[in-house]
Amino acid sequence: MKPNRADAPLAGEQPDDRNGHLPAWFPDWARQLADLYFSGTSCLFVLHGNVYDLVETGEGESRRFCELKEFLATQLFGAWDVVLEYDLGRGLRPLAAGDGTRLQAMTRALSPLWGEPAAWPNDPDRVVAQIDRLVERILVDSSPTAPAAGKIGCQSLGVVFDHAQFVLPPGDAQMLAPAAASRLVRMLGWSQSALVRRANVAFCLIAERLSELNDRLVQSPHVSTIEVPLPDRAARRSFVAATLEESAAVADPLEQELQIDQLADAAAGLSLVNLRVLLAQVRGQRPAESDAFRRAKKTLIERQCGDLVEFIEPRRTLADVVGHDAACDRLEQDARWLAEGKLDVAPMGYLICGPVGTGKSYLAECYAGSVGIPCVKLRNVRSKYVGETEANLQRVLAVLRSLGPVVVIIDEADAALGSRQADGDSGTSARVFAMLAAQMGDTRYRGKIVWMLLTSRPELLPIDLKRQGRAEVHIPLFYPRSGEEIAPMFAAMAAKNGVALAADALEAATSIADVSGADIESILLSARRRALVAGRGEVGREDLDAAVAAFLPSSQGLEKQYQELCAVLECTDVAFLPDDWREQVATPADRANLQQQVAAMAELL
Repeated sequence: MKPNRADAPLAGEQPDDRNGHLPAWFPDWARQLADLYFSGTSCLFVLHGNVYDLVETGEGESRRFCELKEFLATQLFGAWDVVLEYDLGRGLRPLAAGDGTRLQAMTRALSPLWGEPAAWPNDPDRVVAQIDRLVERILVDSSPTAPAAGKIGCQSLGVVFDHAQFVLPPGDAQMLAPAAASRLVRMLGWSQSALVRRANVAFCLIAERLSELNDRLVQSPHVSTIEVPLPDRAARRSFVAATLEESAAVADPLEQELQIDQLADAAAGLSLVNLRVLLAQVRGQRPAESDAFRRAKKTLIERQCGDLVEFIEPRRTLADVVGHDAACDRLEQDARWLAEGKLDVAPMGYLICGPVGTGKSYLAECYAGSVGIPCVKLRNVRSKYVGETEANLQRVLAVLRSLGPVVVIIDEADAALGSRQADGDSGTSARVFAMLAAQMGDTRYRGKIVWMLLTSRPELLPIDLKRQGRAEVHIPLFYPRSGEEIAPMFAAMAAKNGVALAADALEAATSIADVSGADIESILLSARRRALVAGRGEVGREDLDAAVAAFLPSSQGLEKQYQELCAVLECTDVAFLPDDWREQVATPADRANLQQQVAAMAELL
């Protein structure tokens, strides 16, 4: 039991009893903070993530949206004697969120100790030292033996450190400046003190990226780190409803409800601040019919992720894929079940592998087009600055969790994802790998985040990522193996490039084999050049015959064969393999023989 804490409820609206029962509309992160405070677990909290967004307060007619600091001042610490705010730019000052009466009361409580707020210090070292002395005075006054006449007018204290990364920067203990080390030690002392945890004192550090704060503070068992997530659908819907009501943009109540639901769904992944910008840009337009809405959302999502992802709007579906019939059948079935909400049978992710030029990226984008959900490509999140790589990835993952359902394409996955054994980069690759592996294996997001790992070197991917429960379905892709498969690819490439083919032109396609889609496109364009030189508007058989005869395939035949063997060994369903490969993996002995071939070829390469 914490006898003093009953005197200062941790909420602006009075809780029902000393345990701090909170209003039903309180966000989950605020409830978590309150539970940790009332249990005596912690008095120092680090709020990170979506901390510079709007927070919903109240319900019904009293509902409104405010900044996080205002929420802390008016709700979590709304009944406390003094709430202070400090940042490196504006110094120390009372945090009353526009309440003049409360501001005067805070000033009167502290004036005997510190004087008027204009004289309060700005230097972080002096500020922390001054707060430390105030905490000591509160502890003395809370003693049962303290005389009532000598007590100050501050018996409950909340302190908010905004942009806390500039007050407690990261760094090893040996590298920290003495002043920064002193601030760190004082705050660790507050968090570890049983006396402070029993008093009505709480500290909130606000930093967008957890990795930008000192590790010794963040990793302390006495410090509670709480992520403020991006708004869920309910929060987005509430915000859209409030915005449309204020603007009176839609007169018909039924039409307004329809627009509210559409906007709440379409704005997945956006913060409320960005959603406000989006609503202002597409005022009066229905999102399902507005290209401006989709373009604006794409821009805002990429900006929100720091341009670490590329938002893709697939223009094609699996119906546009030529060849790879077994793979397309499986992906179409999964896309259909995902669209029907059967998330329990949806795979956590796919590993699409095969030699270069087999259409891995194209197949992934067509799958996203068929399933009808957003698709993003993960760019390089790595940075030369210590800790920034992890912070970048943390920001991207937070957006993906809010954006779902979403398809995440990681091209050249063997190079992008790192491994546990990576060294020479102070452990950055290992930490990136651990963060991605943990997210990929989180079954709460089955069917909500669909991972597609694309690589021509699947053997380089750590087995942790390829196991069941992460990238579960391994789909190998192969070059066309007969003229019957190659001719449709020539026709598809001609349609893609706007090349007119004569009726008998594709008869020449049956004379080549073991070429990639990129090779076929190169041959077709070469034939087009020959037709133009001859003054013909369409490519005839003689043009394509000459282009095929002149084409020299890549000299990297052994490497392509090696990549094909690796793809065969990664396959998780025999249905994905051509008939000739099925015969070669029919028994464990056959697979062992292929593994020996791969090992021998690896030595040669």
